[in-house]
Amino acid sequence: RPDLAAALRELRSQYEALAARNLQAAEDWYRTRCARLHERAARSQEAVRASRREAGECRRQLQARLAEMESLRGAHQSLERQLHELEERHNAEAAGLQDTIGQLEDDLRNTKTEMARHLREYQDLLNVKMALDIEISAYRKLLEGEETLFNTGSSSLSALNPLPNPTYSFQPRSFGSST
Repeated sequence: RPDLAAALRELRSQYEALAARNLQAAEDWYRTRCARLHERAARSQEAVRASRREAGECRRQLQARLAEMESLRGAHQSLERQLHELEERHNAEAAGLQDTIGQLEDDLRNTKTEMARHLREYQDLLNVKMALDIEISAYRKLLEGEETLFNTGSSSLSALNPLPNPTYSFQPRSFGSST
């Protein structure tokens, strides 16, 4: 009869060795699995931190962009107001210049009318001057004819007159033309 107790002990020791190996393998598997999970958790935590940093940076950029957008919106509104004011000022200046142009055109028409009137008056005065010049030349010719007649008549009278010869000469005055 085989020794049952020794076989059981051997079986038991084999089972215990097998159980110890299985336990060791399970513990090794558990530790490896835990180490992998810890690594994954660390990577995940780092990824979460990076994501939070990135989200914080995005928030800061968003806030900066929003502030910049508000600033630009204010500048845009200011420029729109300035443009509107410039347009109003330009329109007012243009209207003022149009009024000035209208006044200057009226002044030009009045000046042209006045110049035409002055030109007519000048033409009338020139016509009167020419008529007077013609009349003066006619009187001059008459006076010269009278002088020659007087000179010829006085020489015949001087022969009859015992007094010394009086010298009388007629100098016709020349009239200057004045406008």
